[in-house]
Amino acid sequence: MTAPAPAPAVAPAPGLVRPRSRRRLLGAGRPGWSTAVLVVAALIASPVVAVALRALLQGGLELPGGVGRMVLTTLLLVTFVALGTAALGTGLAWLVSVHEFPGRRVLSWLLVLPLAMPAYILGFVFLSTFDYAGPVQGALRSVLGDDLGALPVRSLGGASVVLVLTLYPYVYLLVRAAFTDLAPTAYDAARTLGASPARAFRTVLLPLARPSLAAGLALVTMEVLTDFATVQYFNVRTVSVGVYLTWKGSFDVASAVSLASLVLVFALVVLGMERGLRGGARYHQRGGRGRGLERRELTGGRAVAATGACALVAALAFGLPVLRLATWAWSAVADDNPLVDDRFADHLTSSVLVAAIAAVSCVLVSVVLAHALRLGGGRWVRGAAQATTFGYAVPGAVVGIGVLALFEGADRLLEALGREDGTGVLVTGSVLGILLAYVVRFTAPAYQAVDASFGRIPPTVSASALTLGATPGRLLRRVHLPLARSGVAVALTLVIVDAVKELPLVLLLRPFGFTTLSVWVYELASENFWERAALPALLIVVVAVVPVALTFRTRVTGQAP
Repeated sequence: MTAPAPAPAVAPAPGLVRPRSRRRLLGAGRPGWSTAVLVVAALIASPVVAVALRALLQGGLELPGGVGRMVLTTLLLVTFVALGTAALGTGLAWLVSVHEFPGRRVLSWLLVLPLAMPAYILGFVFLSTFDYAGPVQGALRSVLGDDLGALPVRSLGGASVVLVLTLYPYVYLLVRAAFTDLAPTAYDAARTLGASPARAFRTVLLPLARPSLAAGLALVTMEVLTDFATVQYFNVRTVSVGVYLTWKGSFDVASAVSLASLVLVFALVVLGMERGLRGGARYHQRGGRGRGLERRELTGGRAVAATGACALVAALAFGLPVLRLATWAWSAVADDNPLVDDRFADHLTSSVLVAAIAAVSCVLVSVVLAHALRLGGGRWVRGAAQATTFGYAVPGAVVGIGVLALFEGADRLLEALGREDGTGVLVTGSVLGILLAYVVRFTAPAYQAVDASFGRIPPTVSASALTLGATPGRLLRRVHLPLARSGVAVALTLVIVDAVKELPLVLLLRPFGFTTLSVWVYELASENFWERAALPALLIVVVAVVPVALTFRTRVTGQAP
């Protein structure tokens, strides 16, 4: 019996490619993409590493005089702002989540708008209103007499009030999302057993929202540590202010690095405390998303008080400052005074160009990260991708001084190679340094937006394209980018807005003669030129409202109000 003849080989039809195994598909081109992730992670970490290494190589901290007072002031400011934002943000979240009152729906969103008001803008509006020469103290003197004296507005308390009003939305958003997503079973059970609404809130809801509260306070504290422009309006000298004054006053990298190391220590302590406040808590609900807490309708005086409290906070933190800026601008027009001078176009162009380049750079980095993880990768690659978000949690003073430390190292290397002037940018600053700092700081929000869009692409789509012979690069161009274009657009918007608002990094790293809108507003406000600062400040606020609108559209806070 003869064996059957082997089947003739059939050539694949033109245009078709023989399928390959999943391992080969994922491995095709993956080493290069994985290496790109590791390189990006090293870039993001380089300023922090540079600060740490520079401090160690100095053989000790070279701290300027008065550092003890700066540390104490920083601790007091952080404590006051944390307590204020925790109380205000949590109280407002509880009010709009559990109660029904006139205007609740509109006010619940208006309470987020202070996120669009940079603290350095609210700071000078606050001073112009409440300082000795402002209308408030002027009205008080007209009623109570000139013996009233000057109220201590330029103080630690004044700075704390401004920072609380601009930063409480971080706590409000996160705690409100926790309240909205919580299953009502535990709260209803407490109420059934006779607990009052206040007691049920303290004993049931607040402990369940503890992780969200801790995360919000961590964000608030990082913003306080980063700020060194707003507090200078109020004559408050924190460690971050010391970093700026030390560098700009004497160009002393060693002392600036030492102070930046203290700021870094504060940041690490805050992150550790945030983990401690969470306590390893992980709260889940059965049956998917809960129906949320049932709102209790307020009537009479309580309803009026609830509406008034929310409206007052929204007005103080956003509405009245915007009205004040608009009034200054209109007054200048009515008096035939130019709102801007010839430098406005130059400063606006500088802001837009730097913001656009930074946004494109951050989005390109984010796309590389998301695409590389889509192709696979081991534990190290995934860990490196997550590490790229670390720059957003590091205070700007550390990032700025870290970039300067990198330039100093490059100077020494080039001088050792025979180039006497090194990079030539350490003393004068550079736009390149600003862009590097922006990439370190703002890759995190861009990556979160892009990665969320990549996550909505079914894995079968990527696998099918690879099966048909697409290379990783073609897969990115023809499949992933078109499907993730909404996330890319959001990422571009977020980075542009953050870059336009950014002030500390530009003040530290800008070259001579380079001024953005944020720096111009700060300089005009520092010299009490309120009306001239009104238009650029309004423009920054209007631009900053965009990501707030995007937040509402995507409903990141949970259910619609």
